[in-house]
Amino acid sequence: MVRIRLRKMGTSKLSFFRIVAADSRKAQNGSFLEVIGYYDPLRRPHEIKVDEKKVFDWMQRGAQVSETVRGLLRKTGTWERWSRFRAGEEVSPEVVFIRGEKRTAPDSGSSDRA
Repeated sequence: MVRIRLRKMGTSKLSFFRIVAADSRKAQNGSFLEVIGYYDPLRRPHEIKVDEKKVFDWMQRGAQVSETVRGLLRKTGTWERWSRFRAGEEVSPEVVFIRGEKRTAPDSGSSDRA
């Protein structure tokens, strides 16, 4: 079964996380199928970037979402958009970037960790 979950990156005490689609039988930092976004809790304000098109594609194929990633998707608004998408409403997936509590479009000047 495929799960959308966090993959720990970085060094000790300077960790950030990639949001990935991975086989649930693989280790946390093992191989993965696709990078979907990233979450950096150490940046102030923290950053979350999610590619909704990739999330929707994997969820349509039956991928399960971990509790932590589900919380991040709720924070970005992606989870609510997925619910509307499943209900048949026309929703255009986008790349969501959040710095702190504000949802913004990703700017080309920011460092992209995914």
